[in-house]
Amino acid sequence: MEQPGLKGVTILETKISEIDGGKGTLSYRGIAVDEIVENYTFEQTAFFLLFGTFPSKSELENFEKKLIHYRVMPDYMVRILSELPREQPMMDVLRTMVSAMTLKTSDTTEQSIQLIAILPTIIAYRYRYINDLPFIEPNKELGHVANFMYMLKDNDNSNYAKILETYLIITMEHGLNASTFSARVTVSTESDLISAITSAIGTMKGPLHGGAPSGVIQLLESIKTEEQISETIHKKLENGERIMGFGHRVYKTMDPRAEALKNTINQLDNTPNWMSLALQTEIETINILKKLKPNHQLYTNVEYYAAAIMKTIEIDESLFTAIFSSSRIVGWCAHVLEQSNNNTIYRPNAKYVGN
Repeated sequence: MEQPGLKGVTILETKISEIDGGKGTLSYRGIAVDEIVENYTFEQTAFFLLFGTFPSKSELENFEKKLIHYRVMPDYMVRILSELPREQPMMDVLRTMVSAMTLKTSDTTEQSIQLIAILPTIIAYRYRYINDLPFIEPNKELGHVANFMYMLKDNDNSNYAKILETYLIITMEHGLNASTFSARVTVSTESDLISAITSAIGTMKGPLHGGAPSGVIQLLESIKTEEQISETIHKKLENGERIMGFGHRVYKTMDPRAEALKNTINQLDNTPNWMSLALQTEIETINILKKLKPNHQLYTNVEYYAAAIMKTIEIDESLFTAIFSSSRIVGWCAHVLEQSNNNTIYRPNAKYVGN
């Protein structure tokens, strides 16, 4: 039987991640994502997804040194990025810049590290360029996430970096989603990593996959204060409107990524006002939905808290999908490596229904 979009069709075996939508769990190589967020850094998690084990002290130091080395943008890339039309969307810029990269090594694992390192630099440089801000050079003393915040916003706020690091860790990998599938299809032809990642970025760009969760921001902006939550949500439901940020195609209970983000926020010394509004809106909205839609399992998804944290740490909406890509590239690379180790070209059939 045909399955449009291959929905529900299992086409490969993987050791990278497991999603259980019924139980609301996500694990990376057998370890729950909330446990990883609690105990490991971006660098440690990226190493784990790429290599299958957590790094030793010396391995971590070497991995961090490589990320620091490769985050510096070559002069030819700076020239290309500066010459692209100012109105070109960030995802288009990311796609063009990755496709233009020249990698001096043929080792796919080493290439993966280079790509993971350079994406935040591309985003930060381009953002500052189109906003007529001076480019900030990478800081060798800062880790991957803290350096990105520094280059992007000239901000070393540790709370902001911690929130963003949690977001980047929980969005690194999520099974055979559209962009990951795109990367695996490309490399299954024995094409190169650059081509596979370019394919993935092009797929991520589509609003059905990596579109910016601006609807959540619009929801919270329409609420304005905690006193107006109940009235606003009731009005939207009465008008037949969808409550943005609630419900997920896969998860039938709480999205574990949203839960991990919320736990990180709750651990902060001071919860920003915008985030307090998001937390309270979640509580009241779930209670309202349970009463008015008792047959629907509607909980907050990762897009809800992604929008809330991006607003809190003052990230422009135009960067949302690009920043998402800067974390998901770890998963893309891990899948490319796995595909290459046991490759079969993807060639499904199509049923002809013409005359």
